[in-house]
Amino acid sequence: MMGEPQIGDVIGELLRDTLAVATGVGPRPLVGGRLPRPVIEIIERDDGLINGAPAAHYLDGPADWQPYDHRAVDRVRGETLDIGTGAGRIALLLQERGVPVTGLDTSAGALAVSRRRGVRRLVHGTVDTHVADGQRYDTFLLLGNNLGLFEGRERAPGFLAALAALARPGAQIIAHGTDPYGTRDPLHTGYHERNRRRGRLGGQLRLRLRYRELGTEWFDYLVCSADEFAALVHGTGWQLTDVDDRDAPYYLATLRLADSP
Repeated sequence: MMGEPQIGDVIGELLRDTLAVATGVGPRPLVGGRLPRPVIEIIERDDGLINGAPAAHYLDGPADWQPYDHRAVDRVRGETLDIGTGAGRIALLLQERGVPVTGLDTSAGALAVSRRRGVRRLVHGTVDTHVADGQRYDTFLLLGNNLGLFEGRERAPGFLAALAALARPGAQIIAHGTDPYGTRDPLHTGYHERNRRRGRLGGQLRLRLRYRELGTEWFDYLVCSADEFAALVHGTGWQLTDVDDRDAPYYLATLRLADSP
């Protein structure tokens, strides 16, 4: 099949197949033989760079998590919204701990996988659309590098405003990010400079995801330093209270909603 991919639920399809490969239940992708093949998520950048990553990590249990994931969930308190819940790995652990948690995702297929795996409370939509549902939260989680959902300078204020509208007094955001600037690879350093010339943050990615015949629309995804993130947050009503960079270049940024005047 040549040309552009069919626009569809890439994350949902690849998570469905990843679960089928892991459990042996349901149709599994085959390549001319009888053995199921690993599910690979294709990430295409707007400068032509293409990377592939195995999707099995979306199903990882706590024993296979990185240390920062454990530190993040240990900070959770109260009613929690797991934003970009995917296959529900974080929500499942919080449920086991008795934490009231809701998984939010724009992928209907991902939510179907989360439901099959046992996540009880799920919402299909964005933080903006969820505001109208009237739910309020004490903790917002953006794990799995989902600080990227801030997208860039243009989107960050609106994203934070939506979270403030969903927040109870004193609410917190815990976001996992990656500092992109330690690399010396000219393919990446050149991309950073190209972005800056266009008025964008250096690590502001323009991506689409591919799986089999499907693709997503192009979207922005933010990879930034902690200092850049602090600048995005400044003046929004949220305060950056802690940056945990013990696993640099990865970090956890914790924000708290400022008290109303």
